[in-house]
Amino acid sequence: MSVIVAARRTAVAPAGGAFRAVSFHALAAPVLHACLADAGLDPALLGEVIVGNALGAGGNPARLCVLAAGLPERIAGLSIDRQCVSGLDAILLAHALIRAGVTEAVLAGGAESTSRRPVRLHTHADGRPPVPYDQAPFTPWPDRDPAMADAADRLGTELGIGRDAQDRWAVTSHAKARAARAQLRNEIVPLCDLHEDAFTRNLTLRTCARSLPIIGTVTAANTAVGADAAAFVLVVSDRLAQRLSGPQARIVGGCTLGGAPDLPGLAPVAAIRKTLQHANISARDIALAEVMEAYAVQAIACVDGAGLDPARVNTGGGALARGHPIGASGAINAVRLFHDLQTDRGYGLAAIAAAGGLGTALLLQV
Repeated sequence: MSVIVAARRTAVAPAGGAFRAVSFHALAAPVLHACLADAGLDPALLGEVIVGNALGAGGNPARLCVLAAGLPERIAGLSIDRQCVSGLDAILLAHALIRAGVTEAVLAGGAESTSRRPVRLHTHADGRPPVPYDQAPFTPWPDRDPAMADAADRLGTELGIGRDAQDRWAVTSHAKARAARAQLRNEIVPLCDLHEDAFTRNLTLRTCARSLPIIGTVTAANTAVGADAAAFVLVVSDRLAQRLSGPQARIVGGCTLGGAPDLPGLAPVAAIRKTLQHANISARDIALAEVMEAYAVQAIACVDGAGLDPARVNTGGGALARGHPIGASGAINAVRLFHDLQTDRGYGLAAIAAAGGLGTALLLQV
């Protein structure tokens, strides 16, 4: 068994905002420190630091986070890139390492600076000048590798989720986040004088109606903005958890599955179902859920497809009200879930989709 004994994050700032001059490892360092301090764990007991990062320039971003945080240099750091699911997958990897007896303590999560991401270039065999690109290829087949907004619009068309439903979901997300502002501060590590998520606002249906379409029913109002943030949890063995005081949450299980690469928004549904089945529980047993809101249509499709109660989903608002720091977003969901479960005890579910048709789910219990 493994247990989360601390969970913290920075605020989420839109790209070009409060964290525009901060590197991803400088975002991560204070959060790593806060997790250790919250649990009262000696850094000497750490076995690994696992960092999800999707937009960096390689070079083992996790190692940079380890060194920037002043953690023991013997910790190599493990970087993973599964795009949007990276931060949640980092936590599942920590769970696996501890269950395997490799170590008893792992810091896991994600850090992303959309503001400081490197410029990427396609090169050509014939010597033509390199061409910049934004979205990396997620499949070897161009006809099954849509832009994410295109895939979201197709999802809405296929499932009959129109713009009105998407806009209403976005308005509700912002309203929940505004109502929970004081509560959310408990999980946020202040940085650059930012103590709360900067993007949250009083969004209305009238404002949504003025938002121009990106494509079809997908608009800027019902799409999460690119953002900068870091989020981590401290995962320890059951034996070590018994020696520590403070809030805790048991990791019951979780998984990552692949689905249709041209309809990635639905991928979490299968991961949720498998996770619940392995735990021998149903969606009705979930007290709280954090479901990624890269697009409102994707969140609606996952909640409906998994049979979750919308009233128990993203009770403090979701990514539509915060932003989407790709490699950190899954970890932010886990941090949110950890803190809310301390009040609403029971089973908690975090789920997220990623480009290429990936879905990850994590099940916690308090």
